[in-house]
Amino acid sequence: MFNKILIANRGEIALRIIRTCKEMGIKTVAVYSTADENSLHVRFADEAVKIGPPASSESYLNIPGIIAAAEITNADAIHPGYGFLAENAKFAKLCDDHNLKFIGPTPEMINQMGDKATAKKTMIAAGVPTVPGSKGLLESYEEAEKLADNIGYPVMLKATAGGGGKGMRAVWKKEDLKKAWEDARQESKAAFGNDGMYLEKLIEEPRHIEIQIIGDQYGKAAHLSERDCSIQRRHQKLIEETPSPFMTDELREKMGKAAVKAAESINYEGVGTVEFLVDKHRNFYFMEMNTRIQVEHPITEQVIDYDLIREQIKVAAGVPILGKNYFPKLHSIECRINAEDPYNDFRPSPGVIKTFHAPGGHGVRLDTHAYQGYVIPPYYDSMIAKLITTAQTREEAIEKMKRALDEFVIEGVKTTIPFHRQLMDNPDFIAGNYTTKFMEDFDLDEKYLKEYERNVK
Repeated sequence: MFNKILIANRGEIALRIIRTCKEMGIKTVAVYSTADENSLHVRFADEAVKIGPPASSESYLNIPGIIAAAEITNADAIHPGYGFLAENAKFAKLCDDHNLKFIGPTPEMINQMGDKATAKKTMIAAGVPTVPGSKGLLESYEEAEKLADNIGYPVMLKATAGGGGKGMRAVWKKEDLKKAWEDARQESKAAFGNDGMYLEKLIEEPRHIEIQIIGDQYGKAAHLSERDCSIQRRHQKLIEETPSPFMTDELREKMGKAAVKAAESINYEGVGTVEFLVDKHRNFYFMEMNTRIQVEHPITEQVIDYDLIREQIKVAAGVPILGKNYFPKLHSIECRINAEDPYNDFRPSPGVIKTFHAPGGHGVRLDTHAYQGYVIPPYYDSMIAKLITTAQTREEAIEKMKRALDEFVIEGVKTTIPFHRQLMDNPDFIAGNYTTKFMEDFDLDEKYLKEYERNVK
C-alpha cells in the first residue's frame, strides 16, 4: 500500500480523497494555487505545496510543477481526482517515468478510451452497441454529408476531443449541415487544439445513463449499477440519481454486462464509467467512457455502501477486486450546488460566503470544501457542494432532498439551491418522466427564490 499520495486537484474532490487516505493510514500532499491558499484541502492534508498563480494552466495543469511537488515530498503515488489532468495520458506517462503510481488507468487505456472516435472503434470490436454513425474520424465535409444522407436526419456532429458540450452540433435537416460542420470544427479547434469530427445518428428523447465500473490489474472487471444523469444544461449535469426511474431489471442487467465487457476488452484498471444513451424504447448505445472518478460517485457509494476512492486506491496498489457486480439497495439523489445565479442565465457568482449553514440528519450527505468566510475564486468550476440524500424509496429521497435544501443556507453569493428546490416539486421529475431535453422546457419560478430568501432571513 502507498505511504503518501499527492492529490493533483482542488476543492471538494481533493478533500474527499484526503478523508479516505486518512482512514487508510496514508499520508497526503495537497497542491494549491495562490487563489486556494485558504481552501480546506490545503488545511487538512498532511503537507501542502504551492504550485502557481490562479490560472489553471499555471497551477493545476502545471505538470512539471506537480511532478516536482511529488518528488520533494517523497510521495509514491498521485491521485488526479476528476477534471484537470485526470484523463491526460501524457501526465499518466510522466508519473510512470518518475516512479510515481498514477491512480487510474494506464496511458494506453486513457488514449484508447479518451478519444471518442477510438473508443467507438474499441466498443464495436468488443460487440458493445454503438450509435449508428462514422466508424472513425471524418476525412471531409463531403464524407459527413454522404453519411448523414445514409443514416438519415437528425444527426449529431461531435468533436473527437470534445467535452462539456463544446464541438457538438445537432443537425435536423441537410441544409444546416455545412454551417454546423464549420462551427463545430472551429469551436473544437479553439477549445482543444483538435478539430477532428465524427457524426452519429441523433437519438431522440434520450436518457443519459452511465454504468459505474471497476477493474483490477489482473483483467477482471465488475459493475456497480447505473446512475441517471439526464437532467443537464448545455451538456453539464445538474442532478443525478440511482437507480434510474427509467430502468428495468432486464435493462440493468444488459447494460451492466455491456459495460463490464467494454472494460474487460481493454483490461481496464481503476474506476470509470461507461456512458450510454438510452432511447424511449430502452435501446441503449455506447456514448463514451470516462476513465476517472466521476463527480456523482457519492450516490453509488450511498446505495451499495462502497467507498469508491478506497477501492480505486487499492486497485492501484495491486489489490484484486472481488469481481462481484453490485445492485442498488436504496435510492440516492445528488444535487450539484453551484455558485451561479439560475435567474440570470446561471451566471457564475464568485465572492465571499458570509453565512454557511449545512443541512444534516439521517440520510443526508454533503460533500463540500466551502465554509463561512470562504472566498469562491472566479478561476475554476463554479460547483461548491454536492448535496446527497438517500432513502428506502425514490419518493422518500425526494422528500428528504426538499427538507435538506430548505435547511441549506448560503449567503453572500448566488447559488442554485432555489432551482433545485423547484425541481423537487416538478411533476415530471417526481414522475421520473425526463430526458436530456428536460431543461429546454423548464421555466424558472421566482417564488422559489423569494421563499429561499425568506428562509435565509
